[in-house]
Amino acid sequence: MSFFSNVSRRRFMTIATASTGAVLLKGCLGNPPETTTSSPSSTVASPVADLKPEVMPEVKAAKLGYLPIVEAAPLIVAKEKGLFAKYGMPDVEIDKQANWGAARDNVKIGSAGGGIDGGQWQMPMPYLISEGIITDNTKVPMYVLAQLNTQGNGIAIANKHRGKGLSLKIAEPAVFFDKLKSEGSEFKAAYTFPKANQEFWIRYWLAGNGVDPDAKVSLLTVPTSQTVADMKRGAMDAFSTGDPWPNRIVTDKIGFISALTAEIWQNHPEEYLAIRKDWVDKNPKATKAILKAVMEAQQWCDNFDNRQELAGILSKREYFGVSETFLIEPLMGKYNLGERSIDDKSMAVLYWKDGKGSVSYPYQSHDLWFLTESVRWGFLPKDTLAKAKDLIKQVNREDIWREAATELGVAATDIPTSTSRGVEEFFDGTKFDPENPQAYLDSLKIKRV
Repeated sequence: MSFFSNVSRRRFMTIATASTGAVLLKGCLGNPPETTTSSPSSTVASPVADLKPEVMPEVKAAKLGYLPIVEAAPLIVAKEKGLFAKYGMPDVEIDKQANWGAARDNVKIGSAGGGIDGGQWQMPMPYLISEGIITDNTKVPMYVLAQLNTQGNGIAIANKHRGKGLSLKIAEPAVFFDKLKSEGSEFKAAYTFPKANQEFWIRYWLAGNGVDPDAKVSLLTVPTSQTVADMKRGAMDAFSTGDPWPNRIVTDKIGFISALTAEIWQNHPEEYLAIRKDWVDKNPKATKAILKAVMEAQQWCDNFDNRQELAGILSKREYFGVSETFLIEPLMGKYNLGERSIDDKSMAVLYWKDGKGSVSYPYQSHDLWFLTESVRWGFLPKDTLAKAKDLIKQVNREDIWREAATELGVAATDIPTSTSRGVEEFFDGTKFDPENPQAYLDSLKIKRV
C-alpha cells in the first residue's frame, strides 16, 4: 500500500477541481508556431542527419504542456529555436494548458487519448499524479527529468493594503490580521493550484511572519489567467504566481508586490520538466533528445543578452499573449514592487546557473523539501518522511539528466556530483537540512503535523 494512501483524496479533489474549470480534456489554448531553424547561438541548427544512430530518437514527436508563466520559457525556446528538431524530434508539440487542472487531466489520459505526455509542473504534482492523489485514485507514474528554472515568482497584494507594512517582513502582522478579523473581514490569498509551489510560497511567507495561514487567511485557487482580473474586481487580497502576472498587477496600478520568492528563499527550486514513466521507458533516446533541447534552451535563456529577444518570444499571442513590456524588466531583475524597487540580476528568474550552482539538475534534496512541506501542512501523512527518499529515487530520474548532459557535452563542472544541494536557508532564518527533515519540521512554530 502506498504511504500516500491515507490522504483524504476526496478532500484534495474538492479543492483541486476548482482549478480545472469548464475546460475540455484537451485543455489547450493555442498551437505553437512552425519550427524555426535557428539555434540559440543564432546559427543553423544541426540537421537530424548529423545525429549518430546510437542517439537517434525512437520517435519524432511528443506532446508537452505548459502554462503562460516564465517557467515555461525553456520549452517555448526549444520549439522556437528548432532545438527539438536539432536533436531528432521535429514533431514535438508544446500545448498551452488552460490551467493546472487541465494539465493534470491531460497527462492522465496521455497523448494517445488526446492529452499530453508531460511538460511543465509545479512540485510536488508529479508525485501526487504518480500516487493517484489528484487523478481520481488512478496512478499515473511520472519521472522528474529536469528543473526548468529558479525564482521568477512573487506575491502580489491589492492596492487597498498599501502602506500597511505588508513587505517581505510584515511590520505588525498581529495588528493587521486581527484588525481585519475584528472588522468581520477576511484576507483572501490565492494561488494557481492547491498543495503545490505557489501555495507553499504564500504559506511560507505568512508563517515566516508569525501568521497562521489556516487561521488568519482564506486560501483559494484561481487559474493564472484570472489572477489580474480577480484582483482588479476585489475578489482577492493577494495572490502567488509567476511572472509576468505580479508585474502586471503593479504596471496596471491594481496592486503592489510584497515579496519576491527570491527574497523568501534565494535560488529556490521552482518548476520542473516531468514526463509519464511509460513514455520515458518506451522512448529512452527520445527522452534524452528532449532533455538536450531543453538544456540548450536553458543556457540560451540564462544569457541576459538574450532576454530582450526572450521577452519578444514569450509575449507572442500563441504563448503568453501579453505586451513584452510586462516581461522585460522582471527578466532583467528589475522589479518595481510598488512600494520599493529591486535591480539585481541575481533575483531574476534563472534557467541554467544560480548562486548555488546548477538550475537544470533536479536535486533530490529539493523534492524532499516539497514532500516535507506537504507533511508540515497536513497535505501528506506523517509517515511520509520515513519513506520519502525511496519514493524520490523512483520518481526523480537525475540519472537520465546526467546522461543527457554528458552526451550534450556539458562541462563536468556544471554536472553536480551529489543529489543533494545541502542545507537551505529561508528569509526567517529557518534551515532545511535534507539529511534531517524531521529537525526542520520540529523547528517550525506554525504547522499542522
